[in-house]
Amino acid sequence: MPASQECWFDHEKLEVYREAIAFIGWLSALLEATVRIGEVKDQLDRAATSIPLNIAEGNGKYGPKDRCRFFDIAHGSALECAAGLDILVAKTKLTPDQILPGKERLQKIVRMLMGLIKRKSTREYDKGKTAD
Repeated sequence: MPASQECWFDHEKLEVYREAIAFIGWLSALLEATVRIGEVKDQLDRAATSIPLNIAEGNGKYGPKDRCRFFDIAHGSALECAAGLDILVAKTKLTPDQILPGKERLQKIVRMLMGLIKRKSTREYDKGKTAD
C-alpha cells in the first residue's frame, strides 16, 4: 500500500503492516519467476499472508493481551518466512543474493513487531529480550 494512498483502517497506518504488504508483493514476484519450487511455495505464501492479517486483527483488539497474541502470531509467521527462504536456498532453488531483499524486509518486520509486543505486553520478563 503506497504511503500516499488513503488509509481506511487504523492498521493501514502502521509501518509494520505496510512492510508486510510490501514483503508479500516482493515474495509473489520472486515465487512466480522461480520454476519448480514445490511445497515450500505454498507454505511461504500462507506464512507471508498471515503476517499482515494478524497485524490487522491484533491492531483491532482493545486488550493488550489480545493485541500481543496476534502480534506474536505475525512474528512467528515472519520467522517462518525467513526459514522458508533459507530452505529454498538449501534446495538450490534460489541463491542467497536472491533472498537477501526478503530477509532484510523480514528482519525489519520482526523488529517492529517485537517493539509493538514489548510496548503492549504485560509480561515483565519479555521486555528485556531482543528480536534477534
